[in-house]
Amino acid sequence: MSGFKNPTRDPLALRVALTLLAVGFVGLLLVLPLVIVFKEAFADGVGKAWEAIIEPDSLSAVKVSLLAAAIAVPLNTLFGISAAWAVAKHDFRGKTFLVTLIDLPFSVSPVVSGLVYVLIFGMQGWFGPTLADHDIHVLFALPGIVLATMFVTFPFVARELIPLMVDQGRDEEEAATSLGASGFSTFWRVTLPNIKWGLLYAVLLCNARALGEFGAVSVVSGHIRGQTNTMPLHVELLYNNYDYVGAFAVAALLALLALLTLIFKTILEWRYADELAAMLRR
Repeated sequence: MSGFKNPTRDPLALRVALTLLAVGFVGLLLVLPLVIVFKEAFADGVGKAWEAIIEPDSLSAVKVSLLAAAIAVPLNTLFGISAAWAVAKHDFRGKTFLVTLIDLPFSVSPVVSGLVYVLIFGMQGWFGPTLADHDIHVLFALPGIVLATMFVTFPFVARELIPLMVDQGRDEEEAATSLGASGFSTFWRVTLPNIKWGLLYAVLLCNARALGEFGAVSVVSGHIRGQTNTMPLHVELLYNNYDYVGAFAVAALLALLALLTLIFKTILEWRYADELAAMLRR
């Protein structure tokens, strides 16, 4: 009968086993790889790692990655907000199809998406000859990298906001509209305050994914060292050239950017914990 004393509470042995299993997986799949990356990066000392990071080609890779993310993330944020607003606040034919299209990058290999851009903008593609005649470079240049990054990251903001907006309903927006508020005023004063934390979380995820993208960017970038290599591509290049310290140093920088993103998110959650709790109680 002891098993029925608290039927909503799992046995102690089960709780301990599940906790150890979770901690083991996190340690093996997340913590251990990060520790190894930083260990290998500083294997020959901090000076060698720093030299590898400030090397011109490495700095160029950092610049390309940050620039591509700085362009792709705001555009995806704008698209995600618009798509979520349309899906959650309006009824129209084809809504389900739109949501399916938003999810498409989750199911399509990034390499395939890169090949599609080659088909469209390559010299043998649909628009390649026309672009070449006007000296416009998409492939093997920053525009191609931005397009590929946008493709693989654009679902993040929309898919985070759609269920949030659906749960919140339309009552507040309809009340604001009935009181004479414009569409922009309704969004700015009513909708945005209700979704700001979900939006921030989505933007952080989108930015982290943009900085770490490899497959699609690898296809469209051309791997031009010092020009179109991003940080992930530069890590591969250095590793293939047996420059292990350099490869792990740049990888450590990439991991550090991801950790800073996570820390920033955690600090915001801690700083505004009361406001977040109040929103969840609505």
